Amino acid sequence: MSQELDGQVAIVTGGGRGIGRSIAIAFAEAGAKLVLVSRTQSQLDEAAGAVRDAGGDTITIATDVTDRAAVSAMADQVKQAQGRVDILVNNAGGGIEPKSIADSDPELWIEDVNVNLISAYLVTRAILPLMKKSGGKIINTGSGMGHSSSAGSSAYHVGKAGMWMLTRCLADEVWEDGITVNELIPGPVATDLTAGRMEVGGPPPFSPSEYVKGPDDVVPLAMWLATQPPHGPTAQSFSLTRRAI
Repeated sequence: MSQELDGQVAIVTGGGRGIGRSIAIAFAEAGAKLVLVSRTQSQLDEAAGAVRDAGGDTITIATDVTDRAAVSAMADQVKQAQGRVDILVNNAGGGIEPKSIADSDPELWIEDVNVNLISAYLVTRAILPLMKKSGGKIINTGSGMGHSSSAGSSAYHVGKAGMWMLTRCLADEVWEDGITVNELIPGPVATDLTAGRMEVGGPPPFSPSEYVKGPDDVVPLAMWLATQPPHGPTAQSFSLTRRAI
């Protein structure tokens, strides 16, 4: 792979597994220095080994990205270790409370929104000072569920809808700093979080037109967004879905 990201520093949250892990390995192959962030150190260690096997340089920082103090400490560690950030991939997320609003557990509902939206706000706010020095790319992993409504899983819908609006508002605020902000919608992907419900190559239960991807299938779009010029797209949503969202 060409060294399109040679010398750049990239942070990937949710980088210990799934889509985040695949993006981190690809960025490393393209020459980036990686900072992998996740709550689980064992997953980070495995992902870091894969990054190094790909010829990449990486550090890992076990962090609960919904915890303001933990995120601040993570940003300080990045500043000490790297001094700059060129690419931020806000990829941490997941579905926690799938029930209807009436039947939902308030604590789980709030936790769901926190992991899918508040985490991206906290990480972005903490890392922005390191990006404003030289500009860069922010890639927010969104979802088609953030662009539409349905019964059930309201917390995930709300969290990802907030991620889309966060993307747009942030893009309006940082374009003069040479920072672009875009949303990447993977569509259905077979990961640990969707085990038992989706298999690569088949349709998911909710849409016969869809094709369930593996995490590696999301990499080309992430790489395209990471390698756009400074005057490239911002405040946009790019989707790999095979249905209207």
